[in-house]
Amino acid sequence: MNVVIIEDENLTAKRLESLLHKYDPDIAVLARIPSVAEAVVWFGESDQPIDLIFMDIHLEDDLGFRIFEQTQVTTPVIFTTAYDEYMIQAFKVNSIDYLLKPINYDELVAAIEKFKSLKKQFGQNTSSSHDIETLLSLIGKSKQTDYKDRFMITVGTKIRSVETSEVAYFYLEEKVVFLVTKDGLTLPVDYSLDKLTQLLNPRQFFRISRQFLVSLHAIQTIHTFSAGKLKLDLNPKSRQEVFVSGDRMTEFKEWLGK
Repeated sequence: MNVVIIEDENLTAKRLESLLHKYDPDIAVLARIPSVAEAVVWFGESDQPIDLIFMDIHLEDDLGFRIFEQTQVTTPVIFTTAYDEYMIQAFKVNSIDYLLKPINYDELVAAIEKFKSLKKQFGQNTSSSHDIETLLSLIGKSKQTDYKDRFMITVGTKIRSVETSEVAYFYLEEKVVFLVTKDGLTLPVDYSLDKLTQLLNPRQFFRISRQFLVSLHAIQTIHTFSAGKLKLDLNPKSRQEVFVSGDRMTEFKEWLGK
């Protein structure tokens, strides 16, 4: 079986590929694609037969559904998403199935088996412009009011649930993003800061720099330096100094005043 993974989180894409090979070593992952733009180019140039696409809904440059508006691809899709289960029902209009992140192996197997059982019925015509428009409309409405309210984090062989309300801030260190809770627990998360900015309520979280995404309640003290430079004391205390980037200064002050 030939598959394509459309996912902008590199660790998630690699883990999905590993789980696919665990299920069937003969599965060929033809490409791991991080964006709508790159997917459009790849599908336009590739003539390889594709049996199944695994696609994240929110990619680094747009909604994944835009790919189908710009190409002739009608391959069946299994969506992968960070949204909670009550949101997922709105996304099932056009999919074979969905996988909630972090991807569970048993659920992956069930989704593939479902695909196999429906393959004769669906053929290669599982996408329609009407369904895509419906999905885009539902996504657009949901993004206005619904944000991620928990993180499922794999720690060793266990999966830990962390409520978003318990998160103080996120920071980037050596290409890995870490979550810090109110009580000082630090855990790695499988999201980029760019993706987290999309998933979290902008009234509660603000991207102050390339390294930090902070919650309002984590800001303990704001220090003003010459030329208006701002330094933040966070609670829990960060191991490194935390500054607001110059290009985010005005927006940050507006955010504080909301």
